[in-house]
Amino acid sequence: MKADVTRPLTGAGRVYLVGAGPGDPELLTLRAVRLLQQADVVVYDHLVSSAVLDFVSPTAERIYAGKRRNEHTMRQEQINLLLVKLAGKGKQVVRLKGGDPFIFGRGGEELEALAKQGIAFEVVPGVTAASGVASYAGIPLTHRDYAQSCLFVTGHLKDGTADLDWPSLVRLRQTVVIYMGLGGLAEICHQMMLHGASPELPIAVVQDGSIATQKVVVGTLSNMSERVARENLKSPCLTIIGEVVKLHDALAWFKPAITLTTQ
Repeated sequence: MKADVTRPLTGAGRVYLVGAGPGDPELLTLRAVRLLQQADVVVYDHLVSSAVLDFVSPTAERIYAGKRRNEHTMRQEQINLLLVKLAGKGKQVVRLKGGDPFIFGRGGEELEALAKQGIAFEVVPGVTAASGVASYAGIPLTHRDYAQSCLFVTGHLKDGTADLDWPSLVRLRQTVVIYMGLGGLAEICHQMMLHGASPELPIAVVQDGSIATQKVVVGTLSNMSERVARENLKSPCLTIIGEVVKLHDALAWFKPAITLTTQ
């Protein structure tokens, strides 16, 4: 029996929490594309690429919710209220988030707000940045020779304070993927070395992963913050730390920009 990917929208107001993937529109799910083409309103974040938005129906209302680092067009509470209000008017609302909405996307918070108001919702997963960006950078997150586990963490540091679980980040034979860690990269590298990680541990920072402006900078914990500053990388970036980064040179298949390695 074939999977039903043509499920129609309901008649009553409803919110569809949809993952837009890391940027390349061809990584969207069939369900995501169909919903974008049928929605009355699309509420989207900064990390959603323009190519993904091309799938939105020309008749749909588009509402930009922003949410860049330290630059929120709408606070989270305002977004929650907006979704409730739109669905309460009977609208079919797509809440579109970069990557996957349940991995550092605050999707759970938004659904909690909807559930409290009795608003119906559906979740459409997306390719999270960790797997999507790593794949386009030619860096497998696990590998029998290098890493048997993978840890996803958020790199937002409160007021510059290092509040991550550093002992868990420096375990051997694992890959650490840091979302939103560009601003705190120097402190992250410093703390990992302070807690026992080798200064020569490979690290990659990928800007604009999976789209034409992708740039990959490869180095080590000891020199990475200097290299990133020199190359003037800007968000959105994903950081990958671990021995698997060594495979980048051999496995990098997507080469739209420049790859910079340790000299």
